[in-house]
Amino acid sequence: MGDQDNIGENLRSYMQAFSPAVRDIFESFDFHTQIDRLDKAGLLYLITEKFANIDLHPEAVSNAEMGTVFEELIRKFAELSNETAGEHFTPREVIRLMVNLLFIEDDEALTKPGVVRSLYDPTAGTGGMLSVGGEHLAEINPDARLVMYGQELNAESYAICKADMLIKGQDIANIILGNTLSADGLIGKLFDYMLSNPPFGVEWKKIQAIISKEYKEQGFNGRFGPGLPRVSDGSLLFLLHLISKMRPAKDGGSRFGIVLNGSPLFTGGAGSGESEIRRYVLENDLVEAIIGLPTDMFYNTGISTYVWIVSNRKPKARRGKVQLIDASSFWQKMRKSLGSKRKELSPEHIEDITRLFGEFEESTRKGVPISRIFKNADFGYRTITVERPQRDAKGKIVVSAKGKAKGKPVPDSSLRDTENVPLSEDVQTYFEREVLPHAPDAWIDETKTRVGYEIPFNRHFYVFKPPRPLAEIDADLKACTDRILTMIEGLSQ
Repeated sequence: MGDQDNIGENLRSYMQAFSPAVRDIFESFDFHTQIDRLDKAGLLYLITEKFANIDLHPEAVSNAEMGTVFEELIRKFAELSNETAGEHFTPREVIRLMVNLLFIEDDEALTKPGVVRSLYDPTAGTGGMLSVGGEHLAEINPDARLVMYGQELNAESYAICKADMLIKGQDIANIILGNTLSADGLIGKLFDYMLSNPPFGVEWKKIQAIISKEYKEQGFNGRFGPGLPRVSDGSLLFLLHLISKMRPAKDGGSRFGIVLNGSPLFTGGAGSGESEIRRYVLENDLVEAIIGLPTDMFYNTGISTYVWIVSNRKPKARRGKVQLIDASSFWQKMRKSLGSKRKELSPEHIEDITRLFGEFEESTRKGVPISRIFKNADFGYRTITVERPQRDAKGKIVVSAKGKAKGKPVPDSSLRDTENVPLSEDVQTYFEREVLPHAPDAWIDETKTRVGYEIPFNRHFYVFKPPRPLAEIDADLKACTDRILTMIEGLSQ
């Protein structure tokens, strides 16, 4: 400040005196370019003077207060850029709900003095999920310590996250820049808790070769053993990545929450990558609950979203089961819309959803189901291929004359059909009841049978509303036609 003519050079020298890890934050913000722009505009000295006169020493402003100031700046500037805000910014009330659900079953363990736990976000953005996780644990137990880890693709978001972690006294070497899926920056690290809001419906074509190589060469020793989803949506790759970061159950296990859109619940038939991933998480009893959120909750999309709570240390009551919670009616209108975000969860809504999860019971609200409990196998089915024989011009069944199929009817591909049989039902019983009465000459090609899994969330909460009585509809129609006739008469006079 004492050399106004060389303020740009002096500010750069000042920055260079920081450690390499802190200099990385400045560089990720492209701070040198900002200095040049302000210098050319004649504003650099004025702005530097303003900052020099603010006392931000830890004795004047605590780490917690500095974190609050920082959060407010992030919120303010995320709101100013609504189009991209959703890429960096998960609504705080959604994070609070996820953190509540994550810690609820461990409240007792987390209140012990000196407890240390790790929290990881593979799509860290500006670090909001890590920050709220830290705040929540501090409320439960001020003596607890949460060690935070994260990775982020966007350089500026990474810099904000790293700066936030620095302010909060975290080890910023745990915050990594790069693509989590193609270049895991924390290989071999396992975590107690994890949170993630990966991008919805984003294709992974650019990194397809790297992901496919890991899948083929490493199988279940890598991250993607269960299968790969279609290249148009990489959401389930993040789910598999998080599963690979879980501590083994014998070492205490892990729990994580991930926000996904509706597609991972049901996209892909039996044998597809998506179905195989669902099969893996359900057959290994990893899904505790799926919570359907209201639409219009996020800044960059109005679609329906779902929070998956996944754990390899389920409480005894939850073992072998999945809880579905329809929280789509739990919302209040925002005073002012922010991009696509028009609704928000109030503290009471968060409390209600957390209670529904904690109670782990089937529940209704105004006669409509809002919490349902299923066995893992309830979401499974077998897709059977039903064949019917070819017939010649006289209607006689054509029989194969060679190979393994010699003497057996030749299937007619134009009559081929498939049926989905619930895992809970015997295939032959189903076939005899549903198929043979309509096609007595049909048979099952057992070589083509596939096991699939899907979670038709909305179907399980659908409530049938019977149509009005016909007499009532007829009366309305008559009243309507009478009005039209009266109007026509009025025009003709």
